[in-house]
Amino acid sequence: MRKILIVDDEPYILNILDFSLDAEGYRVLQASDGEEALRMAQDQIPDLVIMDVMMPRQDGFETCRRLKEDLRTADIPVVLLTARNSREDRSKGEEVRADGYITKPFSPQRLLDTVQEFLGVISE
Repeated sequence: MRKILIVDDEPYILNILDFSLDAEGYRVLQASDGEEALRMAQDQIPDLVIMDVMMPRQDGFETCRRLKEDLRTADIPVVLLTARNSREDRSKGEEVRADGYITKPFSPQRLLDTVQEFLGVISE
């Protein structure tokens, strides 16, 4: 079973993501900030990380940068899921080597399409 780490400080968003991904057969791990996400990614080595940008303690850009610099987690695809949609924000996402960028509000289908793009269709 493929593992996806979802990271957001909004419980409502975590619940939507968890429900949508679990229904598709993914094992979902949750973190509510960047520091917790780093620890979980290093311990659990997920197949994909979907992460908000605006979070307390450590934002998603910094968390993505640190995931990509760590040899243990560098190859894990990171998709930023954020309300920040400016050209500067997208450029910063590229600078920290994010693999994808989805803007809020998002459709669950768009999210699932992106997950399948990175992980392929589940065949269980």
